[in-house]
Amino acid sequence: MKEQDYIRDIAEIRSMMERSSKFLSLYGGSGILAGIYALAGAYIAVYIFNFNPDQISYETNSSGSIVLLGLTVLALALGSAIYLSFRKAQKRGEKIWNTVSKRLMVHMAAPLVAGGFLILILMFKNLVGLVAPISLLFYGIALFNAGIFTYKEVKALGLFQILLGLLGCYFVEYGLFLWALGFGILHIFYGIYLYYKYER
Repeated sequence: MKEQDYIRDIAEIRSMMERSSKFLSLYGGSGILAGIYALAGAYIAVYIFNFNPDQISYETNSSGSIVLLGLTVLALALGSAIYLSFRKAQKRGEKIWNTVSKRLMVHMAAPLVAGGFLILILMFKNLVGLVAPISLLFYGIALFNAGIFTYKEVKALGLFQILLGLLGCYFVEYGLFLWALGFGILHIFYGIYLYYKYER
């Protein structure tokens, strides 16, 4: 057997091991779409609902609309990610719901659920200025956890989201801008990077 054959066999074994331990069905296009949804949501919040808290305690008459808007953005982003990941898995002849994807979901769920309840508490207490940075913070923790089970870039994206969340907690007046930067711009760049690195 030639040296090239050994190298090819080793590469195939490594690929099989990676597929069995990593969730590689994430599609870069879902990151781009999530970013677009987030930017559209931020625009609607500011220019239609006049929502742009400049301090931690913030009285607003549009709390219900903001929650609905946030849930809509979340549903669109999750729906796109699941659908596009499912299509990618089908093309690769893989199952999207397997042991690795279950572990990934479990590790993401705890910070996302805790963050969601904390956001509801903050809104109930009219501490609306912290909603955007807290959502970045807990989402970043969820991504960092997920990075163990998927592309290493997800872990890096999580760290950036955590950093933006911490900045937003300190500079509350820029919270919504930092949210748009994290959920919008960073997702778009991440999606483009993922597409060109792994999917082209």
